[in-house]
This record gives sequence, structure tokens and C-alpha cells, in this order.
Amino acid sequence: MHNEEKKALAVGAELPALHLVAYDPKKDKEVTLRTEDYRGKKWLIFFFYPADFTFICPTELKEMAQRYPEIEKEGAEVLSVSTDTVFVHKAWHDHSDAIKNVQFPMVADPTGKLARLFGTYIPEGGDAGLSLRGTFIVDPDGIVKTMEIHDNSIGRNAGELVRKLKAAKFVRDNGGVQVCPASWEPGESTLKPGMDLVGKI
Repeated sequence: MHNEEKKALAVGAELPALHLVAYDPKKDKEVTLRTEDYRGKKWLIFFFYPADFTFICPTELKEMAQRYPEIEKEGAEVLSVSTDTVFVHKAWHDHSDAIKNVQFPMVADPTGKLARLFGTYIPEGGDAGLSLRGTFIVDPDGIVKTMEIHDNSIGRNAGELVRKLKAAKFVRDNGGVQVCPASWEPGESTLKPGMDLVGKI
């Protein structure tokens, strides 16, 4: 089984304090990120993918780069993660037309420790040592609000990720009193638990 469920975070779990080594395209250098520095300030999106210099991964990161300004406007930071090193991330960023516009930190997880924490690490088989495609939204309190894990042959949709971020923000901002129905977009009707649709906000 790919996911090490006993060790993995789940929805509703609190993210532990982590120090992450990343290539930061904005600074063009290696940086260390501390998740505690985001507490009370920003949402975090952890975007795991198998490897740099592959086929589906650049299409996903390119799409994320296109949506990144919108994500930043929502008060969130994207942390893409693979088991590559910082040096490989930089080389990929420098030489790939699809990746050169990425401006969010690219986290290096060569030991797979972070992927194990989130339950995306592949421990055996042909893809051993890589990560599944996993997306996790963590609120400013450090609580995991959404999780999505794909087989590595299935690419994700950055637009749907942004929609889920906005829905999670809406619910948090309204203290859970109003919740979001299927395919909810900002401005559409919401629900109150135990009641019918609430008027458009």
C-alpha cells in the first residue's frame, strides 16, 4: 500500500512545526522555511508531485504558476514538494519553459520525510522513493482542511484547488455557521447546517 496511513496527517489534524529547505525562485537561492512563521498569517497549500524533469508534473506546476497571483490574493502560499534536491529544483526552473514562471517555493524532500508525514510517499515498487500527487490545504491555525491524493498518472486541476481554498476560507470566516454546497463559488448561495440554502452573499 502506497500511503503509510498510521503516520500520515488527516483532515482536522494539526500540522507540526516544520523546517523546510526550498529553492525560492523569487530570491534565486536556497532558503529554509518554518511553518510556524505562517501561523495566524497565511493559508498553506502543500502540492506534492513525483519528480522534476518529468511529463505530467510540469503541466501541473505551470498551471499552478498561472493561478499563483490569485492564490496569493487569497492570503495563501503554495509550497510545491518533490523528493528532488534544491539543486535539481533550480536546474529545472532554469531550463524548463514550463517551470520558469513558477514563483512559489519549491520544497526539497530527498529523504521523503515530508511525503511520509502527509501520506504520499511511495515506499516500494517501480516508483519507490517518489511521492504520489497530493494536495493539502492548511488553514492559518495549522489545521489540515482538505486533502486530495492521486495516482501519478492523473493530473490535477488548479482551478478546482483555488475554488476549494475560497470555500475553506468562507467557512472559516463565517465560523462554520454557513457551509458550501457542491461546486460553490464566491457570491453563490450557501447552506446553514440543518437548514435550506441561504441567500447569495
